[in-house]
Amino acid sequence: MKQPINIFWFRRDLRLDDNVGFYEALNGNLPVLPIFIFDSDILQKLPKTDARVTFIYQTLQKLRSTLQNKHSSSIGLYYGKPLDIHKQLVDSYDINTVYTNHDYEPYATKRDTEIGHFLSQNAIPFQTYKDQVIFEKDEIVKKDGTPYMVYTPYMKLWKQTFRSQKLKIFDTANHLNNLINQVDLPDLNLSDIGFETSDQKVASYTVTPSLIQHYESTRNFPAKDTTSRLGPHLRFGTVSIRKIVNKSIAENNEIFWQELIWREFFTQILWHFPHTETKSFKPQYDRIEWRNNEIEFKAWCNGETGYPLVDAGMRQLNETGFMHNRVRMLVGSFLCKHLLIDWRWGESYFAEKLHDYDMASNVGNWQWVAGSGVDASPYFRIFNPMTQIEKFDKQLNYIKTWAPDFQELTYPRPIVEHKFARERALQVYKEALN
Repeated sequence: MKQPINIFWFRRDLRLDDNVGFYEALNGNLPVLPIFIFDSDILQKLPKTDARVTFIYQTLQKLRSTLQNKHSSSIGLYYGKPLDIHKQLVDSYDINTVYTNHDYEPYATKRDTEIGHFLSQNAIPFQTYKDQVIFEKDEIVKKDGTPYMVYTPYMKLWKQTFRSQKLKIFDTANHLNNLINQVDLPDLNLSDIGFETSDQKVASYTVTPSLIQHYESTRNFPAKDTTSRLGPHLRFGTVSIRKIVNKSIAENNEIFWQELIWREFFTQILWHFPHTETKSFKPQYDRIEWRNNEIEFKAWCNGETGYPLVDAGMRQLNETGFMHNRVRMLVGSFLCKHLLIDWRWGESYFAEKLHDYDMASNVGNWQWVAGSGVDASPYFRIFNPMTQIEKFDKQLNYIKTWAPDFQELTYPRPIVEHKFARERALQVYKEALN
């Protein structure tokens, strides 16, 4: 007879402690089999040296090693379509319950609905939990129950609600003795899933008291590089959002805290309005007649626009998988306004390159710079790529690091003249919106 077990499915929560779904699974009355599925539908769209896949794989191997050495257990690694893998698991084990944490992206909600339906047909409950955010779905909404579409009132109610509750930290790590007693669970190599080890490394995060305390005064200057690099770690759950929020509160920095709330604002927007993955939140913006010049788009991608701060940002992205947030706003505005290239082209390029790519934040921020999203920058706000240097990289330190050829004769001439591009963008936007 097969041994009855529960399953915990790791996804965007690659850590052993303060993991809500994992905690709930371990506190059930059966041994827990932890699994991770490398989703073939997702992976087939990625470059074969994608740094994020390497990061996920290496993180999982570290978790497996910890469980093998300290708890005589492991994590089963699988590759394929998640529904097919669950069918295999149902055939192989006597499964009582499958546990996991919520994922709010459109693909994920569709996937989970299908898997939940399959499991229910086999009389297996599918239990999911809130883990990657403090507040989700309809937890922070207007009095009439509709979602906030402006950040500031959302943020104020978020803080008010947070202060009225006690934040629980889940001591998952203290219950790991409830794992299945088996160290030889299925394993994979990167080559088994069609990937190679990336030359790029996902940076470690920094949330020292000093960084948080000085965040407001330093965050807009890309040469200082004083951002936390938390993005990929929040995206893949190698760090707990609850612990990070507690740190920001302990250091009493409202601005750092509010950046974390922006992440939740965009998450609930995508959940309430899943069509914004591919369509403008403000439908009239889909009437814009984008130029979509492929040669100019390639120049933008390669950091060859002739505007040094734009080019420095794109080269930093291409080389490292990271771009400073202040520069992200500039390169996004430049693509949409100066070149009149559809924000979806830029969003797709960032999705391929950014280590911290998160659909909700990426779509939300791209629609912000294009003017088409919730609480967006007005369409007539067009960053001047030269005066931005004066404001944020006056000593040219960032530019010298990432576009050191900017003063050489071989450096590209500006792809478009700023004043002309600004007036052209205003005209095209007005025609679409009137």
